[in-house]
Amino acid sequence: MKTLLLLRHAKSSWKDSTAADHDRSLNGRGRRAADLIRRFLKQKGLRPDYVLSSTSMRTRETVEILFDGGTAPPIRYEEALYLAAASKLLEVVSRLETDPNRVLLVGHNPGIETLFFQLTRIDERFPTATLANITLDIEKWSDAAKAKGKLEWLVTPKQLDAG
Repeated sequence: MKTLLLLRHAKSSWKDSTAADHDRSLNGRGRRAADLIRRFLKQKGLRPDYVLSSTSMRTRETVEILFDGGTAPPIRYEEALYLAAASKLLEVVSRLETDPNRVLLVGHNPGIETLFFQLTRIDERFPTATLANITLDIEKWSDAAKAKGKLEWLVTPKQLDAG
């Protein structure tokens, strides 16, 4: 049994219209949302064994906030995850060289949302900084492409801020 945590990056800034999409950083709302997710993970006692993240500035900053003040698990920033389709996301996950039990995948829409649907068959919107916990009935990540997932929970910053 493996656990895949899917996280869409936090809200990015459009303030600098000359910045390339890849280089857009988080705005204030995004930083607050990422911190809400960080506190939620800490409250639940959930720590991924491994992190796969897009190389964009907004995903990097999201990951940095998640592990601010704590020891981060191994993190691999991969260019192939930038704006990747669900099929590419699964391909990268299935090529993990180690076999961690709980992997956090940080990426972009529509790929993250589509992957969520492919694994769970649940049609759910993924606003920025949405986090889903999906269990997969597999022994090795190399089997991820044919895995069926079970949604354990899904949380948005808006839900955390309200409660």
